[in-house]
Amino acid sequence: MLPLVTLPAESLRQQSADIDRSVLASAEMQQFIDEMIPTMYGDDGIGLAAPQVGRNIRIFTIGKEAIKDFTVIQGTIDAAHDLVVVNPIWYKLSRKTTIDTEGCLSVPKTFGKVKRSRDIHVEALDRHGNTLSFDAHNYFARVVQHEVDHLNGILFIDRAKGVYTVD
Repeated sequence: MLPLVTLPAESLRQQSADIDRSVLASAEMQQFIDEMIPTMYGDDGIGLAAPQVGRNIRIFTIGKEAIKDFTVIQGTIDAAHDLVVVNPIWYKLSRKTTIDTEGCLSVPKTFGKVKRSRDIHVEALDRHGNTLSFDAHNYFARVVQHEVDHLNGILFIDRAKGVYTVD
């Protein structure tokens, strides 16, 4: 498992760099991806972005439990397996939003209500450098937006209302 980076680490506030396809294909990068997934599950996470484990690169994982309500435009998403997303960009598909409680592995024991777009379109690469294009809705869309925020140096507490901590 990879060590988690938590606040007040300044690296969590930095913009992450795109990953070149040749770097993505390297054995070192594929090993890193393989290590991200159990790290995500280690503290009951549903998503994990590379900055949360000390690498400011544009990659994140999403646990299979969150992969529902989607339409694949190009590429493959298998809802029975965890998803790896590289160099993502997302766009709103509608003006509809939802507000729900979020937490974060990098901001332990802290929660707050965050308003997010309900329906989004995502353009990215998969872990092998293949084009991935999909529409995500509801909870899946929320998790994607939360993880992309990490890649942009934004934490959920920057968007949240009613932030609280638990012991």
